[in-house]
Amino acid sequence: MKISAIRVYQVDLPLVEGRYSWSEGKYVEVFDSTVVELLTDDGNSGFGEVCPLGPFYLPAFGAGARAGIGELASTLIGQDPTAIGPINQLMDRALLGHPYVKSAIDMACWDLLGKTTGKSVCDLMGGKFGASVALYRAISQRPAAEMAENVAGHRADGYTKFQLKVGGRPSEDIDRIHAAADILTAGEVLVADANTGWRVDDAARVVNAVRDRDVYIEQPCRSYEHCLTIRKRTALPFILDENIDGIDALLRGHQDGAMDVINLKISKVGGLTRARQIRDLCVSLNIPMTIEDSWGGDIITAAIAHLAHSTPESMRFSATDFNSYVSVQNATGAPQRVAGHMVASDEPGLGITPNMDALGQAESEYK
Repeated sequence: MKISAIRVYQVDLPLVEGRYSWSEGKYVEVFDSTVVELLTDDGNSGFGEVCPLGPFYLPAFGAGARAGIGELASTLIGQDPTAIGPINQLMDRALLGHPYVKSAIDMACWDLLGKTTGKSVCDLMGGKFGASVALYRAISQRPAAEMAENVAGHRADGYTKFQLKVGGRPSEDIDRIHAAADILTAGEVLVADANTGWRVDDAARVVNAVRDRDVYIEQPCRSYEHCLTIRKRTALPFILDENIDGIDALLRGHQDGAMDVINLKISKVGGLTRARQIRDLCVSLNIPMTIEDSWGGDIITAAIAHLAHSTPESMRFSATDFNSYVSVQNATGAPQRVAGHMVASDEPGLGITPNMDALGQAESEYK
């Protein structure tokens, strides 16, 4: 089996709620998603997706993903997509860095490997742990009372884990955390995610003001060193996200005792292959994970489900169902939320069928 062509699609994913807001006044209303199709000389095809959270969250953006895939195309044509290790090595040699560019290609290779072997990606990654995967719900930044109302509303959808988007004015964020914590019920989990938005002094104010609340603090500051400073100043459980971009960062954080939990984003580390490596190391180091991505539609949601469902339950802090946030379905067969949980497909590969009406005509094709 050899890659005979690569097609790249651009898909707009509007938000069901209209706007998603997080730290420092950032917001997105329509996500710019890129879908990759790898076609093979025996008539098969595999699909992957990458969807940065706008151009101002991580060093990634939609047009950059598509340009980068074009840069890699000539290296990949004629290669065996099921030889995932060599494929990743080739991509790293041809394009330094830019892990998000490689993520959708790597995902499509896993889809093809599963279709070729007749196994789901979840099975290829070790098999299912448990009946389903518990999900969290991100609560977009709003006034405190409105965010608390949204927590209550999403509770009705079966969610028990809620990620508050903070990282604004410290006094307002303190109110947001207290308002949400006031309505929590037994067994529910609250995370205050600043998405790098606080200065050290702001973060210190917030963690001190909510020190008696049952809340996780996530990525308070931009730099690892500043996050570590806040970690040392609070007894609250601590999550690192944006700083965890590979194995080196994970090992440094573990050695320093910098976090209790990490967020493992597939595209931030370069795809399912690298995400699985980090996942397995976290299991060995006893570090729980939220398994997710920057954003996406049905294809990314399917990939998240396969990686999360093949992770031991004790190491799954949470996962997410991005396809429930957006109004466009870019594939069928992806997991759908049921009572705050999702289940990875047992079908070969990712278990999805692309919605070609949503994908439209390929923006680029390389042969």
